[in-house]
Amino acid sequence: MPNVRTRFAPSPTGFLHLGNARAALFSWAYARHHGGKFVLRIEDTDLERSTEEAVQVILDSMAWLGLDYDEGPIRQTARLARYREVIDAMLADGRAYRCYASREEIDALREAQRAAGQKPRYDGRWRPERAAGKTPPAGVTPVIRFRNPDDGQVAWDDLVKGPIAISNTELDDLVIARADLVPTYNFAVVIDDVDMAITHVVRGDDHVNNTPRQINIYRALGAPVPQFAHLPTILGPDGEKLSKRHGAVSVMQYPADGYLPEALFNYLARLGWSHGDAEKFPREKFIEWFDLAQVSRSAAQFDAAKLTWLNHEYMKEADDARLAELARPLIVAGGGMVAEGPDLTRVVALLKDRAPTVAALAEAAMLFYRELHAPPELAAQHLTSASKPVLAAFHTALSALPTWNRAEIAAAIKATLSTAGIKMPALAVPVRVAVTGVAQTPSLDAVLELFGRDKVLARLARHLD
Repeated sequence: MPNVRTRFAPSPTGFLHLGNARAALFSWAYARHHGGKFVLRIEDTDLERSTEEAVQVILDSMAWLGLDYDEGPIRQTARLARYREVIDAMLADGRAYRCYASREEIDALREAQRAAGQKPRYDGRWRPERAAGKTPPAGVTPVIRFRNPDDGQVAWDDLVKGPIAISNTELDDLVIARADLVPTYNFAVVIDDVDMAITHVVRGDDHVNNTPRQINIYRALGAPVPQFAHLPTILGPDGEKLSKRHGAVSVMQYPADGYLPEALFNYLARLGWSHGDAEKFPREKFIEWFDLAQVSRSAAQFDAAKLTWLNHEYMKEADDARLAELARPLIVAGGGMVAEGPDLTRVVALLKDRAPTVAALAEAAMLFYRELHAPPELAAQHLTSASKPVLAAFHTALSALPTWNRAEIAAAIKATLSTAGIKMPALAVPVRVAVTGVAQTPSLDAVLELFGRDKVLARLARHLD
């Protein structure tokens, strides 16, 4: 498919949520699959609500997920002169007109229509043929309305939802520019997509009602109409639309919670799209496989447990040094003295198979980076008069080791068990409590190796008095 051009066009009025991120991902993948271009556009004409902080969140989210763009970010606020140029041309030839109806008038009109059981809609009272000879009211700055066709229908073959048709009698003359001449969404998005030669618009199905209005503007401009793909809503576990009450829905909350970008990327890719039974796959395969025809028409359901499972799978195969750098600031923030403990990369290698997230990994690694004393009840249970001779024998065996490594420590454990005639738990649990302050750790020989000879012997010694 030649010359495919897609875009992601978020509004910087809040955080980037998962629904937007999935739309960006699918739009990006479609362009990459077809060797096309992916454009990032910032729709910031809502001057009251748009913020630079929100723009940065969008850029950070895209970068974290690895959604690189070929053009942009292009800001709508930098294109205001272009919108006014088109509006002027449409006013000149009757495709648009000035409407002097006040907000109070429009509200009263809609209330009367509702009371009569009618669909609220603008009645065209300032269309040129109806406003002839009418004097514009003093003190009212007009808005600009698009003259929608009176009859016929708008139809398109949605690449996800299939054929959709809307009668033009269901549509009214929408406002395309406010009184300050700042364009409205439905107008600006069309001008942008025309100027940027967008061929495919991939977005959430909350935009389906906007599409016929936009198609009519494309036609009025004599511009080619792109193909549309409207993605079904993402639902929470309770079947309701995903919202803040379902947990973290901002993309940038996920790195803060210790998720890897490749895991969220993979999870979003599978949220409403599938390729056979494949659950886990690299982005290169996703690009190769992706097709909008495989996107489900049904709403996708967010499953936090499945995301965590997928993240755990990626944690297991992630580079140890990379995980160490991700975990380091979390350990330091928790009071861990990384500089005074064992090499963090080696600690990560030991712990990552058990850690579903980087946050969980950092929490587990704290074992090695802060002084942990066993709770009194745990010490009373395991550091008893019966266990102390065993600890003393093990202390002696460790002290005699020629080198401090896992194999030598394992041999000392085995020798102590044999001499004392006991099972592993009778030695391992008291040693863990004495050295680490907890009763459960990964393999004892690996943990002791990382703690180092001096620290292990010192912590054992303080429980031998």
